[in-house]
Amino acid sequence: MDALVFPGQGSQKAGMGAPWTATPSWSVVAAVSDVLHRDVGTLLLDADAATLQATRNAQVAAFALGLVLLDAARRADLSWSATAGHSLGEYTALVAAGVLTIDDAARLVGERAEAMQEAAHAEQGTMAAVLGLDHEAVAACCAVAGGGAWMANDNAPGQIVVAGTPGGVAAAAAAARERGAKVVPLAVGGAFHTPLMARAQDRLDSALQQAPFADAACVVVANVDARPHQDGGEWPGLLAAQLCQPVRWREGLLCLERLGITRVIELGPGAVLAGMVKRTVPAIALASIGTPDDLAALGGTA
Repeated sequence: MDALVFPGQGSQKAGMGAPWTATPSWSVVAAVSDVLHRDVGTLLLDADAATLQATRNAQVAAFALGLVLLDAARRADLSWSATAGHSLGEYTALVAAGVLTIDDAARLVGERAEAMQEAAHAEQGTMAAVLGLDHEAVAACCAVAGGGAWMANDNAPGQIVVAGTPGGVAAAAAAARERGAKVVPLAVGGAFHTPLMARAQDRLDSALQQAPFADAACVVVANVDARPHQDGGEWPGLLAAQLCQPVRWREGLLCLERLGITRVIELGPGAVLAGMVKRTVPAIALASIGTPDDLAALGGTA
């Protein structure tokens, strides 16, 4: 059984849409552009790395490319029994499961991106990857920061992202290095999945309350509880909680394994999630689709 997984903010790369412009799936970009009243194609083709780092651009670009790849997967007659998405990627996963339409998901992502951009401007924050420590050790390092740092992403064994104020993350990073960890600062625009995003909550909640959520055609493993869901009525609450709570990706991958998933297919411009799968559930087979050639190698055509 296959599961589709979608990366989130941070996966975007300059020119990442170029391989898809000559395929029928590129038409999805026009649909997202119409909903958001933005030229999303320019983000996918012409925007430089600095432009794509801004939250309002990064989220829209990553989401739109995910939809292009999803459309290509459908045209290639790929099938899947479960989906999951990392942070922003959860919205694309919900489209893949039939919980949200493309238009409704695009509206939500647009509101989320703008709300989080505003929150990041109001409350300066940063993030860093801590490599080589377990969950408990990283929690202890965050405690040293005195309320200025939190675990934001539990990605894989020995790979956890902390986020918070610049001073808080620096303190947690210093504590982690004292324990022998490697710490890698991340080029992001805010402290995502922490209380520093609370300013974005009302705007996102309002958008979620207006969106229609259908029951899923396959299970979707949620970020906030690492459990499978099919009831559409659960998703407004799950997505609302996701904003300020950590992404439990490692536990979500273990959930996919328990569900009997034997192959994970990552739809995105790289293979970051595939690396997390390999570290967490090495028995599960992997495939990554970022270009039409990748899809062809998997046995489908764009």
